[in-house]
Amino acid sequence: MPLGRQAKLVSSKQQSLVLQHVATTRHPKRARVIVLLSFRAGLRAKEIASLTWARVMDADGEVCEEIAPEDRASKGRGGRRVPLHKTLRQALTDLQAIRGGQTRLDRPVVYPERGRGMSAATVTSWFGRLYCSIGLVGCSSHTGQRTFITSAARKIVGWSARGHPSMWSLNLSSREGSLLVGRAGIEPAAT
Repeated sequence: MPLGRQAKLVSSKQQSLVLQHVATTRHPKRARVIVLLSFRAGLRAKEIASLTWARVMDADGEVCEEIAPEDRASKGRGGRRVPLHKTLRQALTDLQAIRGGQTRLDRPVVYPERGRGMSAATVTSWFGRLYCSIGLVGCSSHTGQRTFITSAARKIVGWSARGHPSMWSLNLSSREGSLLVGRAGIEPAAT
């Protein structure tokens, strides 16, 4: 994607199309989790690649109500906590069930057939191939996060008279390094 261009947002219908497509892939449960981590939790490629089962499971080995991406993978000086959407929580539970003993706390949630984990670049390329294969032009690994933040911003009660969300609220949920960066990524509601 050329500099100065933002990833496109996708509609609910397009999100459904993406999920239908990944259901037909070689590893549908893993692919569904990757897509939902982006669309339903707003995670970046680096956060998806570095997410381990320790960050999504509780002491009893069950999928938690929220996830906490590692500080080293998040923008800003501290990590964040992201409540799990019920669809994402179920997808993680399904993936955990088929992985069995491979869901040790130190293992990545998402990994390829061969190898221990995926890099941020691999996740970015994966999204690029996914969107290209279903004809969604202008979409990238940032599309899910941008769609998530815009959707969350539209639901926040703290909208100002000018129609902008509370930047403090968005910064807490998105962990953008700058409030201006977070605000620039939000698509205004159609009037």
